[in-house]
Amino acid sequence: MNLKFAATGLAVVLALAGCQRTSSDYGSSSLPPLQAQPVSPVTSGQLPPPGAAGSQFPAPPANQTAALTPNAPPPGGAMDFTKEQLVGNWRVANGGSSCDMFLTLTNLGGGSRGGTRRCVGPLTTMGAWDVTNKQLLLKDRDGNVIGTLYKTAENQFSGSTSSGQPVSLSR
Repeated sequence: MNLKFAATGLAVVLALAGCQRTSSDYGSSSLPPLQAQPVSPVTSGQLPPPGAAGSQFPAPPANQTAALTPNAPPPGGAMDFTKEQLVGNWRVANGGSSCDMFLTLTNLGGGSRGGTRRCVGPLTTMGAWDVTNKQLLLKDRDGNVIGTLYKTAENQFSGSTSSGQPVSLSR
């Protein structure tokens, strides 16, 4: 019997020994502790509407598609095309530089998902695209139109960014 109690006691002692801290630097760090920072008082009130004078928030995006007059006739040399013909990789020439553009048919809000790589200027924000009235509309991630292009030849589109800079696609 005593051997049984001794073995049980030894097992309990060993189990408890595993729960003890064995290092003197447990929890220490080479960084000093953070100091408390004062917090300004919290206030409440009505926020100004977006875009209002003195507001820190930008105005909501305007419907820029309407500004492009989608029912206006396309330029004389513009050719018909479908969204399916645009899917894939395109080489972009924009303001003396070149980059890549990828167009998919994945639905993204008001258009299809798209993106650019190694572009500069407004094309770096491209996140979507759409087609209306022989126009290829390039949109930023917020849905604002950042470029409008027309098909001018097989696998060739030409147009401009919203800032007026010439842009063309080819493959």
